Amino acid sequence: MSKYNSTNRFSNRAADYAKYRPHYPTEIVNWITSTFHVLPHVVIADLGAGTGISSELFLRQNFQVIAVEPNTEMRQTAIAYLEKYPNFSAVDGTAENTTLADQSVDVIVSAQAFHWFDLQLARKEFLRILKPDGLVVLIWNERLIQSPFEIAYEKHILEYATDYIQINHRNVDLEKIKNFFLPYDCHLNVFRNSQVLDYEGFKGRHLSSSFIPQEGDQNYAVMIKNFRQLFDEYQIADEIIINYDTKVYVAVIGNSN
Repeated sequence: MSKYNSTNRFSNRAADYAKYRPHYPTEIVNWITSTFHVLPHVVIADLGAGTGISSELFLRQNFQVIAVEPNTEMRQTAIAYLEKYPNFSAVDGTAENTTLADQSVDVIVSAQAFHWFDLQLARKEFLRILKPDGLVVLIWNERLIQSPFEIAYEKHILEYATDYIQINHRNVDLEKIKNFFLPYDCHLNVFRNSQVLDYEGFKGRHLSSSFIPQEGDQNYAVMIKNFRQLFDEYQIADEIIINYDTKVYVAVIGNSN
């Protein structure tokens, strides 16, 4: 576990996370299956699966998915959310200790989670559980900071967030990911994604982030007051659009050479 307590810091945010976090473009699965020749019967381990948003992306295409999630509240939310899928299961584990058997999965997926991992230990575990020529897929919804609204929202986050700069997933850049995969090649594809949110949805999305103060915090009241002003200033027809680049990194980890 990192010094930022990555396992437990989402415990009181599971409901907001499940309801308000952005999903992922379905085109991701089409790209992976066609480019890397992934067959429908493969087993996917979703590491740091959270509330199951990334697991559902693959379950909808009838893949077998094992969600590996150490946070009890997040894992139980995923189980309840995805119980309709017969190919879904969940285990209490981490990226560094998945509890899965040796060479038991064809694909490892990690969405919005890789930056929390101990990379040295996670790499060892990836190599242990992957079958030969297995696939590793890392996914992030990266919020854009380009339009006046996006710049103002980023400024708001920086003003009130606790450890946002330290834990921001942008700290794990392409060079670090390529180094993690060496000696294997890393392939990057970027997909456009967005959320259209009313005020309650925007607020829920905001509060789902682990670095944002929660109700009861000394800064919560003034933060929410300024947050409401931000929404009112930039809303169009009582809605805000949050745009993302969904970045997908893929590597084939094999021994076929």
